[in-house]
Amino acid sequence: MDTADFGGAPDDLGGTSGRAAGDPLAARKAPPSRRRLAGWAISLALALLLAFGIRAFVFQVFWIPSASMVPTLDVYDRILVQKAFFSWHQLREGDIVVFTHPSRDHCPGPAGNDLVKRVIALPGQTIYSAAGVLYVDGRRLREPYLPPDDPLGPAIPGATRQDPFHVPRGEFYVMGDNRAISCDSRFWGPIKGSSIIGRVVVLLWHDDRPDFHTF
Repeated sequence: MDTADFGGAPDDLGGTSGRAAGDPLAARKAPPSRRRLAGWAISLALALLLAFGIRAFVFQVFWIPSASMVPTLDVYDRILVQKAFFSWHQLREGDIVVFTHPSRDHCPGPAGNDLVKRVIALPGQTIYSAAGVLYVDGRRLREPYLPPDDPLGPAIPGATRQDPFHVPRGEFYVMGDNRAISCDSRFWGPIKGSSIIGRVVVLLWHDDRPDFHTF
């Protein structure tokens, strides 16, 4: 963008141009200071639009309202969620996602809020639990993000080794890391991929102080 787009031609900075001062065209020109202010206003408006656009469409900060993701995410932690350039088709086991409140959720707590959980099983996979251990596609699920001997809490309902739960196409089985208290897919079933807002990529605030941990 050249100088004229913000403050006019160089003649506008001082003195008069080749036209006489009384020329009607010269009289109709906006004062240089007014045009410079207009240029700055347009630039500021564009910057604000970009800033809000990034927040709304690329990344968004969420805070954690409950202990269902402890020890990974604690109450009042802040997380950065990737919303743009993201597709639920790219999700993997172990990813942490934010999604809209499931309509089948009848657990205690405020309704209508977005939720954060960890992806346990992908579309088309099978899942069941036995003796407090999760099995996906018949193999024990490795969960290095959990402490040893972390209690599972409620089992996968109606699922056994002989008859595991089959995750429908386009849906994900999600659970909180604090399995003993988490209200998750064990209570309201798998979530649709289309309900996923984004993937958690960075922990910004943890244990009442700034943090920076990528996922």
